Amino acid sequence: MEQYSTLFLQFITSWGYLAIALLMALENACIPIPSELILGFAGYLVFAGKMNFAEAVIAGIIGGMIGSIITYYIGFLGGRPFVEKYGKYFFMKKDHVAAAQKWFDNYGLKAVFFSRMLPVVRTFISLPAGFAKINIKKFIACTFAGSLPWTILIIYIGNFLGENWKKMLAVGHDFSLLICVIIIAVIIIIYIHQHKK
Repeated sequence: MEQYSTLFLQFITSWGYLAIALLMALENACIPIPSELILGFAGYLVFAGKMNFAEAVIAGIIGGMIGSIITYYIGFLGGRPFVEKYGKYFFMKKDHVAAAQKWFDNYGLKAVFFSRMLPVVRTFISLPAGFAKINIKKFIACTFAGSLPWTILIIYIGNFLGENWKKMLAVGHDFSLLICVIIIAVIIIIYIHQHKK
């Protein structure tokens, strides 16, 4: 998929927020397009004055939610046998699905929230949620809550790095894990602060 990166960036340059939403929908529908590429470049365009930060975040969230809901219903209606049989035609690798399933089995709805900030798992976590037929409203709430900080932070970092935004791509999955640790730490600090109050 890396060889198509230039095409994705040209697509975003030409179609703006619509392209961000569409690519994020595809990324959350198990198509291997790195969200760091989409949102990082969006951040750079904010830096360059060609996009508005808030609107870029909204486009990223809308696209991610649409893709996640589609994937949820694939799992809900087709079940794991369907995904294992036909998933290969839609870039759904069995080991990736198994990793997401393990996360969901261990943490349930919490996995839907936290995995949105983890490499690979964030793309596939909607499937086991669909397999388990969890309440769609709870799924949407957890997906939104997990996607929002990730989307904001990646766009912000792309904006902060400016012309050097591609540095986050070079770090790859380690960067995603670092972001996850930071977000979890912030959530814990906020929780402790509120609990003390």
